[in-house]
Amino acid sequence: MAIQRTLSIIKPDATKRDVTGKINQMLERSGLRIIAQKRIKLSQEQAEGFYSVHKDRPFYNDLVNFMMSGPVVVQVLEGENAVKVNRDTMGATNPEEAEEGTIRAEVGLSIEANSVHGSDSEENARSEINFFFKDEEICP
Repeated sequence: MAIQRTLSIIKPDATKRDVTGKINQMLERSGLRIIAQKRIKLSQEQAEGFYSVHKDRPFYNDLVNFMMSGPVVVQVLEGENAVKVNRDTMGATNPEEAEEGTIRAEVGLSIEANSVHGSDSEENARSEINFFFKDEEICP
């Protein structure tokens, strides 16, 4: 297996409930290393830019507003097959459908407030990491 990097975002619903530490612990237990992390408040420009791929979808404005509703924690995760491991650790988008022991099953509230975002491919991971981090902010 190849060592990969992926982006993770702990969403506003989770930061408001102070479950960031629990999520980090679940990520680390899955074998991922947090090699960059920062807590930020997304501007409208950042939220719109990050989610621009969804701009023609009916949920786009709600998503942008939700992601600006409070602080988020953006992270770079590293490990073997990191994209897949992170997605498996997050669980299904809908917390009601997520497997027991996954982040979304444990702390997610709804499809929108599902506590975490993770890159869905290596290509998107590189792009998403570059959106939030400079090379010198990543400390493997």
